[in-house]
Amino acid sequence: MRPSGNLVETLFIGAFDRHNFGDLLFAHVAEAMSGRADAIFAGVAERDLRAFGGHRVEALPALVTRLCDEAVTLVHAGGELLTCDVYEAAVMTRSDTDAQKAIERFDARPRERIAWGRAALGTDALAPYMASREMFPGAMRVVYNAVGGVDLDSRDDPMRAEVLTKLAAADDLSVRDRHTQALLEAWGVKARLVPDSAVMVAELFGERIRERARERAVREILRSFPEGYLAVQFSADFADDDTLAHIASQLDRTARRTGLGVVFFRAGAAPWHDDASCYERTAARMRTLPVTIFRSLNLWDICALIAHGRAYLGSSLHGRIVAMAFGLPRVNLRHPARALSSMTKQTAFAATWDDAGMPAAVAIDEICDAIDSALATDETRRKRLALDLADAYHRASPTNHR
Repeated sequence: MRPSGNLVETLFIGAFDRHNFGDLLFAHVAEAMSGRADAIFAGVAERDLRAFGGHRVEALPALVTRLCDEAVTLVHAGGELLTCDVYEAAVMTRSDTDAQKAIERFDARPRERIAWGRAALGTDALAPYMASREMFPGAMRVVYNAVGGVDLDSRDDPMRAEVLTKLAAADDLSVRDRHTQALLEAWGVKARLVPDSAVMVAELFGERIRERARERAVREILRSFPEGYLAVQFSADFADDDTLAHIASQLDRTARRTGLGVVFFRAGAAPWHDDASCYERTAARMRTLPVTIFRSLNLWDICALIAHGRAYLGSSLHGRIVAMAFGLPRVNLRHPARALSSMTKQTAFAATWDDAGMPAAVAIDEICDAIDSALATDETRRKRLALDLADAYHRASPTNHR
């Protein structure tokens, strides 16, 4: 139990309770920028992800009970919190086995899955990663920091109404892309534009990441790939055989053309994130060596792997942003089922903040050409953009104690 009285508790709120690269990073950036080493990290479920470089996370429903009359500051630290519904949140914080059981039982039954999600998390919320003064009557300040909500317009009316009501009551609201900003403005909610907090990773943690590269997991990769490597990641929904065959073929072409090796890594181990078996099946289809699968799930190992590569390719937004922060070429993958014109958090962020010459999200058959284009971009310009984004975040972030 933390002391009460005149002390104002700071709650950093986010999906820190599941293994996802960006969400684990948000907590560290918020902690470093605020200078609050005593802050509470809150999610929808109680979890301890310190073994993976994350934080010990407390569950919001339990905190509501414990701190309902306390003076608190609520800071939503980032991520696509505005569109994560209670069913998705519940599944992604379950074990793989329990998540699969829930998906098999509820995925095609929307009404029942919402009820199950609420019961599983002990909440009535439809958007459970969003806290409010209704939950914490003693809240001195409610902040949303560089959050995203690219497909909020596709969510059902009750959830969208809840999200908009909570945002309208916030003391400070910033979003990380112009698409989300425009959606909210159309519904009468004004939001500032701030880069995703992961743009700070090189400035805040560069030395830590360089030290991590000297430890065994990344050191062995650097020794195995003296000519450099492409850090590659994609989520489990790319798993059909035809898609993997096309990715393998494109990576072979890239390796022959550039001389780079290929290192697959997982940017998230939570349900609906990345699956190492997809990489194993892709590697088995490849004819060009060297290729390997990076097995570490430690946040800092993943950062070091990206930072010391020649370029990043993948479906993760935060793979892209960490590559941006280190001034590296980056390309996101567009899922084959997505239309060219469809907006995603990856394309929305790239359109808002990235250089026009850097490929955004490309089809799997465009991988090789896109990597060529990304590698051809000017290094000085890439590094200048990294500094500019960090400066923009410094100037706009409500968690900045500088």
